Amino acid sequence: MTVRSGLLAAALVLTTHPPASAGEVRALAANALKAPLQELASAFGAASGHRVTIAWGGTEGIVRRVNDGEQVDIVLIGSDGLDRLIANGRLVAATRAEFVRSGVGVAVRAGLPAPNLSTAEFVREALLAAPSIAYSSGPSGVHVAAMIRRMGIADRVAHKVIQPASGVQVAELLARGEADIGFQQVSELLHAKGITYLGPLPPEIQVVTVYALALAPSAVGSDAATGLARFLVGPDVAAVAAGAGLEPGRNP
Repeated sequence: MTVRSGLLAAALVLTTHPPASAGEVRALAANALKAPLQELASAFGAASGHRVTIAWGGTEGIVRRVNDGEQVDIVLIGSDGLDRLIANGRLVAATRAEFVRSGVGVAVRAGLPAPNLSTAEFVREALLAAPSIAYSSGPSGVHVAAMIRRMGIADRVAHKVIQPASGVQVAELLARGEADIGFQQVSELLHAKGITYLGPLPPEIQVVTVYALALAPSAVGSDAATGLARFLVGPDVAAVAAGAGLEPGRNP
């Protein structure tokens, strides 16, 4: 059985009692989740008849949109941002679950030599040598900024740092020649064009970001929204997540 057919079978199990009419699920999701979530949402929609529409953005941008009142059924973003939305009453705590986990990856503009990044010290040397450095305004960027401070080089590289707005891909800056080395979630770099993906940060300076999901209060009674949420934490998600350089979430 292929991954695709397995997903369809899993979705069918979760939708044993099809609705009388198809529903629509409005989702807001972090850019780091685009590769796996598009495939999973498509499989769920094909099996259930429900239509899933997804708007993409950075975690912080999505937090602002939901807090500002944007209508949505399910949100999938970095867990810190999701928990803030739950605390504000915008999402329902009882529906919270982990979706996937991601490490921070490193890439350079295509054509540039690949620096040795096998240890924290080599990463430090690469940062000092790079003419320009890009990292996101999301969870990966927060980690990289803290990493640079711990390395004691923040003042030495500050003039070289380019930080795009929430939702803008670091890979785009690299591909356009606006930055030389960049850091973002592995899934956002792994298959991007115009760059050379070098791999994840070495273990001693790596951090794992948990991407979680939760439903809005208005969606709790929706068969379509609750069905999608259950499907996105099912056992068959692991293979799709792996294809994007991600690990499945850990739920009780």
